[in-house]
Amino acid sequence: MSILSTYEESHPGSMSKFQRAQSIFPSGVTHDNRYATPFPLYMTHGKGSKKWDVDGNEYIDYVCGHGALILGHSHPEIVDVVHQQMALGTHLGACTDQELEWGSHVKSLVPSVERIRFQSSGTEATMMAMRLARAYTGKTVVVKLQDHFHGWNDYAISDSSGPSSGVPDVVWGSMKVLPAGDLKILEEFIITNDNVAAIILEPTGAHYGQLMFNVESYLKGVRELTAKHGIVFIMDEVVTGFRASSGGAQQKYGITPDLTTFAKIIAGSLPGGAVGGKADIVDMISHNGKFVRNITDRVAHPGTFNANPLSAVAGSKCLEIISRGEVNTIANNMGIKLRDGINGVFSSLEISGHSYGIGSMVHVVLQDCDCDREICTGDHTRIKNTIAEEKTIQLKRSLQNHGIDVMGRNAFLVSAVHTEQDINDTLEAFETSLRECRDENLF
Repeated sequence: MSILSTYEESHPGSMSKFQRAQSIFPSGVTHDNRYATPFPLYMTHGKGSKKWDVDGNEYIDYVCGHGALILGHSHPEIVDVVHQQMALGTHLGACTDQELEWGSHVKSLVPSVERIRFQSSGTEATMMAMRLARAYTGKTVVVKLQDHFHGWNDYAISDSSGPSSGVPDVVWGSMKVLPAGDLKILEEFIITNDNVAAIILEPTGAHYGQLMFNVESYLKGVRELTAKHGIVFIMDEVVTGFRASSGGAQQKYGITPDLTTFAKIIAGSLPGGAVGGKADIVDMISHNGKFVRNITDRVAHPGTFNANPLSAVAGSKCLEIISRGEVNTIANNMGIKLRDGINGVFSSLEISGHSYGIGSMVHVVLQDCDCDREICTGDHTRIKNTIAEEKTIQLKRSLQNHGIDVMGRNAFLVSAVHTEQDINDTLEAFETSLRECRDENLF
């Protein structure tokens, strides 16, 4: 049977549920990345590194809750604290001890965070960070880098081609998209424009490293330029926070941003986001104290579920576990083992392709490259085009047929509960899937 027919025959329950979903949700899904043809998979539960679909198929999971589950599914310590909090109250509509503990854990792990404010998602966090930067500097323009993703708020969702549908031109006019990794272009823009409030970027490159730049040198260059010109440097660590290292990419590379946005891991697998950074910037929200603002200067920040007790206890417990020191080491080692193993499979089968990535963030592209397999130097346009090709789509389908679920079409987000056996089983499935794709003349 073909890859596609095997997929259809192995997942009749998912096919049926998708048919129903199309009359309820746009395109039948509730997240853009979950859209798939001929239908997406419907999952029922997860435990550790595994999850199961409605047809009883088991998967080694590399979606990891879109990157949130560095401790895997249903970690017993997190399940326990959430159950306890459920009995005490899910929403107390007031300040709580739980939010104090959560914020203290973030500050302990990320020294650049002098002050923090919680939200409910990464999109809210990046929106807040840009607003704080504009309020603090009194300037308007925020620079973002080509292909870097910062959520779906009006300012962040568009790219170099202009505003997305539904975003007014006047809003998009306060954003400037520049090529990633080119310090000279960034410097020229800053010098010739005195209305730049901030630059926001993903510290390992677009899509948590899928489209990389020379990470360490570029981040240092951005830090120097922004400090020299009084521009707020926003590091979007929604994915890399507590994953690239226990203190995020900023700790790994020794770069101190002015503001950092967090989500995913910070909330321990529940909904949550945050903005943290310099006190004088974050305290643009403050009602009183050293940085008190008048009503026209102050940045308002309500939010029904800000620091809700369930997210707070889950996030606190997750960060406490990370602070013990083993989580990132294990996840990164398993990621490197997977990355190196995939490259070995490509070589043994003599199929064009390579795997690269930093630690537990592993990417696969069906094209050759002479990069060092950590920082990929491949052409960004070629990488994007390859990811959109039928061979990449079919490779993902085949992997799912063999019990491997990946993030998007080509990424493996590895957790601290993935085992060596999981990696070995994944490499075996990857080799089988490559052979099947070759048999269908996709290479």
